[in-house]
Formats: sequence, structure tokens, C-alpha cells
Amino acid sequence: MAPRRNKLPASLPDGFIVTDTNKKSWRLGKKLGQGGFGLIYLASPDCDVTVPNDAAYVIKVENYENGPLFCELKFYQRAAKQDDVNKWIHRHNLDYIGIPRYWGTGEANYNSSYRFMVVDRLGADLQKLLKDNSGRLPAKTVMQIGIRMLDVLEYIHEHEYVHGDIKAGNILLHTSNTNKVYLADYGLSYRYWPNGKHKEYKEDPRKCHNGTIEFTSRDAHKGVAQSRRGDLEILAYCMLHWLSGKLPWDQSLRDPSTVLASKTKLWDDLPESVTEWSGPEDGCRALAKFMAEVYLLTYSQKPNYAALKRILLKALDSMGTNLSSPLITLDARSFRKLSTGVRKKTHIQKCGNKTEDDCEYTQNSNLLNPCLSPKTIKNYSKKTTRNLSTDDKRNAFDPYRSTCSMQADLYSEVPSIHKPLRALTVSATQDYKAAMDNSPWYTVPNNDLRRRQESLNEPDLYSQDRQNIYKYGFMLPVLLLMIYCLIYVL
Repeated sequence: MAPRRNKLPASLPDGFIVTDTNKKSWRLGKKLGQGGFGLIYLASPDCDVTVPNDAAYVIKVENYENGPLFCELKFYQRAAKQDDVNKWIHRHNLDYIGIPRYWGTGEANYNSSYRFMVVDRLGADLQKLLKDNSGRLPAKTVMQIGIRMLDVLEYIHEHEYVHGDIKAGNILLHTSNTNKVYLADYGLSYRYWPNGKHKEYKEDPRKCHNGTIEFTSRDAHKGVAQSRRGDLEILAYCMLHWLSGKLPWDQSLRDPSTVLASKTKLWDDLPESVTEWSGPEDGCRALAKFMAEVYLLTYSQKPNYAALKRILLKALDSMGTNLSSPLITLDARSFRKLSTGVRKKTHIQKCGNKTEDDCEYTQNSNLLNPCLSPKTIKNYSKKTTRNLSTDDKRNAFDPYRSTCSMQADLYSEVPSIHKPLRALTVSATQDYKAAMDNSPWYTVPNNDLRRRQESLNEPDLYSQDRQNIYKYGFMLPVLLLMIYCLIYVL
């Protein structure tokens, strides 16, 4: 028999009142949205007035026969009792745990039977922040969210459950304190430790590739029941995606077997696979180390959460920030400059009417043409290296070389008789040499640039030609006069 498909419930009218199992009534407000299997409404315990737009609660409604909301209810009732959460926070010296608070559940009838659950209302999800920031987040923010998610996972793992579906869409900000993040949607949560015994490792072809294909664990690809290491593996994929804006298997999502093979290769080639994929971005080395620790876990082994958190905390420290600093949400224009979480103090020059964001910052004291924007340098570098050979492309222009090369190009075309421009050319050359001496990315300039530099130290050929004309132009009449005297006088 074919499996029964979950379906969305019909919309409930505004003002509809439901009563939970504790005999507490809740009034529904406007519909906020929908998940994979249910609808979400604003809610209020004050049933005599219209539910305000800033209501503090939401109600998730699903058809009674649907499974995800039932699984989520069981998780909250068994593992997320508020007293247990409060005790855990106090015992582990935490300021909070990112698990939405559960308020009640019940059944309702409106042309059909429904199950509902009341939880705290939260703010925007992380997927929206990714969309607003060109699919990426600053390394500082990624490390902070990773640590907060480890706090959540440690708690739910110690209470016999795993989440199984960690992703940006299920991580939400607090409505009033955007420095707090919460892991929501426990519809795919799984009780991996029932009756004090871990589930056995057993591959089941009928359950292969469960979860969100981009982030699901290798165990889930094989149909194995979810485990603690699976949650950490999913979190690692998420962090890699937030840092780099992409995953190695993004183009193969319609072929789960290829995705599994790509994930397996990523783990087998650690740490190089992560650093090569993400480049020299801040946080990538820490993520590679994080993944190396997860790679050593067996299926039923308890992770060392403290050690994993220390890896990410150390990365934050290296960026000059810490866990308690504000989360940074940036637009695409400012993302590049704040990807490390803080802007280091550097030598800054004013650029006329330009703002500081339009300038190029550098720690080198010989700041070259600060008004050249990064975009200008990047475009120039692409144009200059377009027709180069493979070997020449290895000497690709870094920020110092791009700036100085542009200055040399601009001034070397000017006739040398114009002394002010000539002085600028020489000054640009001197700045170039100083920058190359102090630059950690220094490579030998290509032949065209070397010849251009050498030509700057040669004599002024135009002026020399003019002197030759004067000299020989004066000598010629004298010579003719001497010949005339020799012929007619003698």
C-alpha cells in the first residue's frame, strides 16, 4: 500500500478559539505562514479582543492524522519541559538555550479534525539573513551561531533526542533580542536513546536520503537511524554553506547517490577539502578542525561538546571578538569588510568627498591611492590578466600591485617633458617598490611592468633629441662657412 501523504489543513477563520489539554483557551489571529505540513497563526490567551500583530505566541496547526506535529509535541513533552530547561541553564552557566518555549497542545474541529501546538513567537529565520547577504554570513556570525547550536544539541542529546533537520530555515532570531538564536521545528526529531539504550546501526534502503538533501548526514543517506554525530555533521554542512555561500554538491541535488559520494570525499580529504573549497576565509580552518573532531566519532559515541565549542571560541578570539558580542547582519556591500567580525584599526586617508566605505584599507603605512575602490582594482586585474599565459597568471595582481600598476599605466603614457607628471610617475614607482618590499604577497613583476619601471630611470630621450638638434643645427652653418673660405680665399 502506498504511504499516506501529509497534506496542509484548511485555513481557520480569524478569531477562531481553541482550548488546550489544560483547559486554557487561545484565540487565533492572522496567518503568518506555513511549514511543510501545517499552518502557523498568531495567537493570544486573551480571547475577548482581536489578536494584535505583536502577539507573543503562535499556534501551529496540522491535520490530526499528520505525523510531524505529533513528533514535535512528543519532543517538547518529554525533553523540553520548562523546568528542565531552566535547571540546565543554571547548571551549565548559560544565559539561555535556543529552544522555543512550549505552552500547550490540543485538538480542534472545523470541518475536520486538527492538532495544534502553542509556542513562543520568534522573529526572522536565518535563511532570510542569508538571502539579504548574498548567501553568506560573516565568519564571526557563523562561529557564534555554531556555538549556540552546540548548546541546543547538547541539551536535546542529553534528553534522548536528536534534531535531524538543522538548516537556516529552522534557525530563528528572537523578536526583540536579535543576538539570540533558536533552533525550531522538531517535526523530524528522533528519540535515539529509548529506554536507556542507543539505537543500533542498521542500514535500511527504504529510508535512504531522509531529511533535507543538501545537509542531511551520510548515515541518513544510507537509511540509518539518526544519531548525535549525524546532528553535528549536519551542523558542519550548514556552517560551511554559511561561510562560502555554496556546497560542493549543489549541482547534484537531484542525484542523492552523487551527493553522498561528494560528502564522503569531503570528509575523507579533511582538512584540505574544506580550506580548498572555502579559500582563505576566516573561520574555515576552525571549521576544518571542527569537522575533523566529528569525523572521529563512532555511531553511538557521545561527542565532546566542550572541545567542539572551544574550537569555535578560539576562532572568535582570533578575530578579536567573543560570543557575547552582537551578531552582525550585513548587506552585500559591507559584508566583505566585516567578514571577520571587527574592523582592525588601520592607516586611513581621507578621499575627498568619498566615504570611508569607498576607500581601500591596508595595514601598510605606504597606502597607495586610497580612493581606488576594491571593485575598480578587481576589474582592472581581470582585464590585465585576461590574455596572460598560465605561468603569468600565477603573478595575479594583489591589491598593492593592482594599485601601483594602474598608476604606472596612467602616468607612463604622458610625455616626459611634462615635469609634474614625470614626478608623479617616479613617485608611483617608488611607492610601488616600497609596497612590494613590505607586501606578504610580493611576486616578481611581469616583464611588461619591469620594462616600464626600468624605463623610468633612463635619460629623458625627448629632451636629449632636442639638445642634439640645437647642437648640430648650430654646427652646420659654421662648417659651410669654413668650406666657403677654403674655396674662394685660398
